[in-house]
Amino acid sequence: MAVERMDHVGIVVDDLAAAIEFFTALGLEPQGDGMIEGDWVDRIVGLDGVRSEIAMLEAPGGRGKIELVKFHSPAIRAGDREAPSNAAGIRHLCFAVDDLDATLARLESRGGELVGTIESYSDAYRLCYVRGPEGVIVELAERLG
Repeated sequence: MAVERMDHVGIVVDDLAAAIEFFTALGLEPQGDGMIEGDWVDRIVGLDGVRSEIAMLEAPGGRGKIELVKFHSPAIRAGDREAPSNAAGIRHLCFAVDDLDATLARLESRGGELVGTIESYSDAYRLCYVRGPEGVIVELAERLG
């Protein structure tokens, strides 16, 4: 047996509308949304009384998906939205973009904040980190040349 592919990454958010707006500004395309609840969900996620709202978004060409999840119950457990890039756990998602400056401007207009500075890696990429909704860090990578 082998892994066929990575299907999606789940991100728990408090403000689902703002998160959808941020990731669509990045260029992801909405694929569907809905309410999820019931005993079967409780058993999968190991919580009781789950009632959540989800939105699936996909990168152009079907090259990756994210699932945004807003828990209505049980209440969201607070996390550190200002955690630095070296905190334990999943710290960032990276997206290849064709115009880093334009993408960054769109994200900043929707509440995204540049974490450090825009830098070049060799002559291959321009890179930066942007902190988005709920403290999620998104790396933007523009190929040079």
